[in-house]
Amino acid sequence: MARENGDTTGRGETWKKQVDDIKKIFDFKEVLGTGAFSEVVLAQEKLTSRMFAVKCIPKKALKGKESSIENEIAVLRKIKHENIVALEDIYESPDHLYLIMQLVSGGELFDRIVEKGFYTEKDASTLIRQVLDAVNYLHRMGIVHRDLKPENLLYFNPQDESKIMISDFGLSKMEGSGDVMSTACGTPGYVAPEVLAQKPYSKAVDCWSIGVIAYILLCGYPPFYDENDSKLFEQILKADYEFDAPYWDDISDSAKDFISRLMEKDPAKRFTCEQALRHPWIAGDTALCKNIHESVSRQIRKNFAKSKWRQAFNATAVVRHMRRLQLGSSMGSSIDASNAPTRPSQTQKSAQSQKFIRLLLSCVTSSITTIVSVSLAAMHAQTITMVLLYR
Repeated sequence: MARENGDTTGRGETWKKQVDDIKKIFDFKEVLGTGAFSEVVLAQEKLTSRMFAVKCIPKKALKGKESSIENEIAVLRKIKHENIVALEDIYESPDHLYLIMQLVSGGELFDRIVEKGFYTEKDASTLIRQVLDAVNYLHRMGIVHRDLKPENLLYFNPQDESKIMISDFGLSKMEGSGDVMSTACGTPGYVAPEVLAQKPYSKAVDCWSIGVIAYILLCGYPPFYDENDSKLFEQILKADYEFDAPYWDDISDSAKDFISRLMEKDPAKRFTCEQALRHPWIAGDTALCKNIHESVSRQIRKNFAKSKWRQAFNATAVVRHMRRLQLGSSMGSSIDASNAPTRPSQTQKSAQSQKFIRLLLSCVTSSITTIVSVSLAAMHAQTITMVLLYR
């Protein structure tokens, strides 16, 4: 029998439950995945027979970070939205923390689009509206996600009309909760220019990422791409993207305007979620119903094959290495300049950008994001795609 911890949040709410043996409450089925400091198992609650994903974190992995971890979890427990994967509960044993997470079974965004036989602007608009609604909810609570990308968007169930769910809050942060947000984090390709420019940033970074996602949903390829990572970062810093022919020829001007409002270089001019929700492409009837499935799915298969997009930079690793190196605002002061070529014509500002790029590249490690598909006979052999709420 679990007993609630006497510790409370600032509003007097208990949230962490003490338990001697978690297996008295949950029947652990199988391991779904492992991270650098944790293991996730499929588990069935004995009292209700409900299925959950339980992340098991050894306390020794949290040593020295107990306060910050508990504060973050307490905040995330307050998030209750129909389009956000929920952290249901937290249990504590003498040597582990257990995060009880909602289980979603509908699969990944790209996989579902490719499998469709019919896909339109209106479908994309409906998806983005749900994302905007959820992120707007977070922003009203003062929470910035900071790592929005297609991989973090899951379908709730396998049904055709399933809602979309936002997952992975490992990099989320409360605005005004202490430090000014300036930590370099996010996934290259989706991260806002101000983050790469090492400027203080706000919730506007999430709006930029939603614009990038909307762009991909309408053409099947990313707005920024280059085999050379330095050039990729330069494109993002300049907000250098286009609506290329012939891929955008059949896409409405309203859709392009919507994307341009979100992918605005200046965060002060960038649409907020509330403004984006009022745009005609979302709130009106300007999203076209023409089938664009063939073109979009072909480009998704070409540009986002799992062997490619699952090997993205691990933003958590970047943050961890930056902290380890105790880097200040100068960025890259401890990076050996001989590790990357220099350009004779660089200004001091561009040199700093290049140092920052080299820093990010030096911090790449194997991803600890667990994305696991597991077939469960007990759930009618449906493929349940698990993306961890936390890394």
